[in-house]
Amino acid sequence: MSRDPMRRITPIAAACAALLALGAAPRAATAQDSATAASRPVERIEVTGSRIKRTEDEGALPVQVISREEIVKSGVTTAAEVLRNLSGNSGGLSDGGSINTGGYDQKGFNSANLRGIGTSSTLVLLNGRRMANFASPGDDAGVDLNSIPAAAIERVEVLLDGASAIYGTDAISGVINFVTRKDYTGAEVNVYVGDTQEGGAGKRTASVTAGYGTLAENGFNVFGVFDVQRTDALSTSQRGFIQDLKIAERLPHLLSGYTSPANLDLSDEQFEYLRDQGLLVGGELINSHRINFSAPGCNPPANLHLPGGVGGAQGCTYDYMRDTELYPKSEKLSFLGRAVTELGGGHDLFAEVALARAKTWYVGSSPRLNKYYIDYSQVPELAGFTGLEAIDPDIRLRLRLTDAGRRASELTSTSQRYVVGMSGSVGDWDYEWGLNHSVSEVADRDTHGYLLYDKLIDGLDSGLINPFAPNTAEALAYIDSIQINDVVRRARGTMDSLDFNASRTLGRLPGGAASLALGGEIRREKTSFNPSALLMSDNINNDDAPEGGTATSDQRRVAAVYGELALPVTKKLELQLAARFDHYEGVGNTANPKVGLRYLASPDLLLRGSFGTGFRAPSMTDLHRPTQYSSTSTLPDPVVCATAENGYAECADSWETRRYSNPDLKPERSRQFSLGTVFTPHPLWSVSLDYWNIQKRDVISEIGDDVILGNLDKFEHLVHRYNEDEGLADCDYDPDDPEICYIELRKENRGRQKASGLDVVVEMKGLKTAVGVFGARLSGTWMLESKQQPSPELGYISNLGRFVTDSVVQRWRHRLSLDWERGAWSASVGNTYYSSYDDQNSAIDTENGSVVAKNRVKAYSLWDLSGAYEFSKAFTLRAGVQNVFDTPPPFSNQAYYFISGYDPSYTDPRGRFFYVSARYQFR
Repeated sequence: MSRDPMRRITPIAAACAALLALGAAPRAATAQDSATAASRPVERIEVTGSRIKRTEDEGALPVQVISREEIVKSGVTTAAEVLRNLSGNSGGLSDGGSINTGGYDQKGFNSANLRGIGTSSTLVLLNGRRMANFASPGDDAGVDLNSIPAAAIERVEVLLDGASAIYGTDAISGVINFVTRKDYTGAEVNVYVGDTQEGGAGKRTASVTAGYGTLAENGFNVFGVFDVQRTDALSTSQRGFIQDLKIAERLPHLLSGYTSPANLDLSDEQFEYLRDQGLLVGGELINSHRINFSAPGCNPPANLHLPGGVGGAQGCTYDYMRDTELYPKSEKLSFLGRAVTELGGGHDLFAEVALARAKTWYVGSSPRLNKYYIDYSQVPELAGFTGLEAIDPDIRLRLRLTDAGRRASELTSTSQRYVVGMSGSVGDWDYEWGLNHSVSEVADRDTHGYLLYDKLIDGLDSGLINPFAPNTAEALAYIDSIQINDVVRRARGTMDSLDFNASRTLGRLPGGAASLALGGEIRREKTSFNPSALLMSDNINNDDAPEGGTATSDQRRVAAVYGELALPVTKKLELQLAARFDHYEGVGNTANPKVGLRYLASPDLLLRGSFGTGFRAPSMTDLHRPTQYSSTSTLPDPVVCATAENGYAECADSWETRRYSNPDLKPERSRQFSLGTVFTPHPLWSVSLDYWNIQKRDVISEIGDDVILGNLDKFEHLVHRYNEDEGLADCDYDPDDPEICYIELRKENRGRQKASGLDVVVEMKGLKTAVGVFGARLSGTWMLESKQQPSPELGYISNLGRFVTDSVVQRWRHRLSLDWERGAWSASVGNTYYSSYDDQNSAIDTENGSVVAKNRVKAYSLWDLSGAYEFSKAFTLRAGVQNVFDTPPPFSNQAYYFISGYDPSYTDPRGRFFYVSARYQFR
């Protein structure tokens, strides 16, 4: 059966299609229908965080709303780009951060991360309902933002109040609800074309929206939105700021000792013999254990002579930042269809179909050959030193296979979501139920630069492939013949659920009508991971097989019930009480309360507060995924450095890691509260300030590889060396070799995590002047605390204003926008700001072994500008510039991401970007 979501048919999909057809069918409005429409009450608002509809703009819980108008003015076109402008979102996964080579199972995953406490603690909804999590197993569980049909977004509602007793107690850091258009009529066409000033990363998008019918006049509505986007790749060679970062000079320890021509690593005995024999390298007597006979010339531009680098004084160092991509090429398709029809008697039947496919092409550096030893006689410069035969004829080769081309992979992520449901009234109760079938599928294909390992070794052993000089046409043809183009990983995740809720008024209190909402959900979650036979053969160079050797398939059932009360105790004071009970199969039960308070101190001043608890069950990949083989960025090992005079050539490397799941994990539990105020001193102005505090215990995490190597007195047991254990699997025991075989990264319940901060929103709307109407909005987050224990018995490590392991939480982040309108003209200026912070600082000084001088990453501020002219009610043209001042990413020495020299998780390497968009509406 086809894996294309545009073709797959399921029972729920068939029901949705039938309802879409039903909604499209002409239907005469009866007198009863007209009477029903006329009797409809003024619609109240259901705000994310409550199932009780209300007319107030502000409730007890802090909710930020990003409107469609704001999205258009900022010039962004994807859900991930929308959330990049959200100050409370910190450390989410991105395309830039996914640039890697081999074995990274969550490439292509774009995620949200409210408060910086983990993607898995942020609940992402589409129209108030869940979606299937990104299918590929990995450290993070969450919805892929690529599966959100961006062109259909009407607004984004962000509940910044921690766990929700309404939508799910796993929403520890908050809820992001993407609300799409509803009841749309007419047609609309949007096109968008953009390109960068320096070239690369161009973007083209187009969307078509069409709808027909209204409930009031026709008794039905049906509409659909189709969106297509394409983004071009961006290579390091296309950006001048890469050279300005001076990565080779500032971060030589983060580069690679695998070069072309190949470096040779000599043992102590080989080194002493060759030195006694007077071997020269670059005209000088051999004085280093790592040598390259092309030094000091090496093979520029990517292969450099850096005496302080990992190549050493007589070897070469490979700067992969001169041979990779900064931003991947991608293609995104999405469709959202929705239909609703009246059934009479106050009941509506609705259906929704959301389909998306994202293809992303990742291109990294050229491949390297690990742990290969060559006979000395195959090295032309050493062939005459026959004494090596008696000492040790095998010399370790560190080869970069540039003739194989750069490593490239194609990641295809598809999603499907079908919802059928009803809403209406029965007696005093308003109700809604929905049946939801959601699917995420991921296919990861190695397309170039990955070679059959056994054939590669055959080519080297036979002498056909020359690791020291340009290869012959015959060798190049052989290398091309062993290239792999194969889907090496497939993953699939499904979620089937039935949810319901009902609400009614219970009677009157001094402040108004008390309201009750009841609801529940039953869902089944399934995941499967299928590595290819080729991958499991462990015969792909630079793409290791996961340990375990078999595909995995897991499922569990979850059931929940909840209740909510809105109690207007007085005209000024309202209480919101909620509680939720969840049962996770195989994990256990949990009951979590929520208390909210809203007090209108005066017509201009609102006070609010809330308290709740949360519970996050370990994901099925946390519990059961196969062991993942990967590697660190190039990091120094203090143990080896202490015996090698702190020379990077001998003690810094990309150490192998093994990431383990854990079937014995306990759930995370949390407690959070918030206190805030909304002040409206003038009809045009409003100011909100909210303090929030989140505390988690039994946090599910790994200890970062940089934390492990920086604290070996505590974590040496996680570092497995060749001289430690004669029976260690896949580690050739050598009592004289203290080098790292692999670092163990294992999921555990590791102590506590704390985060707190202040959210501020200042907004001005509709200021009329002689030169036009002005508006302004500032949304910012000031972090007060962000820290976590690596284990229960140890103290906290703070990543507030400091990069630790994989991310930083900046002290201050904001989004500022200024708007102007006059007649048919309008303009908008925006600013996104991230404050400065202390860098990772994981390097070791080559002189004395101390940590190098601290680096502080500069504040990062991006300005954008757009203007529009409305030629008519139907046609609007907009032009804009993102990153007006062409601000490059600030220098960082972070050692987590494959990209070096800056942090790709929040920065934009594209530079100044120009775009033009047009909208035409048919009404």
